[in-house]
Amino acid sequence: MNTRGLLDQLLKSGQGMLQNKAGGQRKSEDKGALGGLLGSGGLGSLLGGAGGGALAAGAMGLLLGNKKARNFGGKALTYGGLAALGVIAYKAYGNWQAQQANAPQGEPQTLDRLPPAQVEQHSQAILKALVAAAKADGHVDERERALIEGEFTKLDNDQELQHWLHAELNKPLDPADVARAASTPEMAAEMYIASVMLVDEESFMEKSYLDELARQLKLEPGLKVELEKQVRQALV
Repeated sequence: MNTRGLLDQLLKSGQGMLQNKAGGQRKSEDKGALGGLLGSGGLGSLLGGAGGGALAAGAMGLLLGNKKARNFGGKALTYGGLAALGVIAYKAYGNWQAQQANAPQGEPQTLDRLPPAQVEQHSQAILKALVAAAKADGHVDERERALIEGEFTKLDNDQELQHWLHAELNKPLDPADVARAASTPEMAAEMYIASVMLVDEESFMEKSYLDELARQLKLEPGLKVELEKQVRQALV
């Protein structure tokens, strides 16, 4: 599967759309995962644009839900697409290592520093985390799943990827299942960063999911705190 290409396009294209939504449509935040995006000037106009960028923005918007749009923006994606997650993880790891005498030393192998084959593996794990985080508020129903799948189909006709996405969207929310996708500590950190960016920590359900995900990912408490700190700084 070309998860890397799809995820990179989603993050890059979704950035501008979500920044616009965060700035101009916060009043739609309480309408549920699809509120505001399906109305006038929402998803329809986004998908009416030319090229894959509009499609990616629409798919990203459906996946994240408008209420989460406020969390995107600032410097979070200054580096562009996937690289942003790697840069944030790398900085957090470096700070954590400097604070802990017994922390593993050596340069963190985050996705911005890996060969293509390993980046693909990291990308699939991150997309899995994003899909799960989108479901953490309990608001992605059958209709919304069908809409999300439809937008991804327009964006990428990779049948294997479509089947994988369908399975992920229809799975019960299970932090342990998500965490099993992390085969390295750096991958776990990147998955957690992506989840923190999406989850509304003011929501009890979503905060509980995030706490359990961190536990299942076996993140050291100090590293968990540093990852959250770096995300907050990136979203300023």
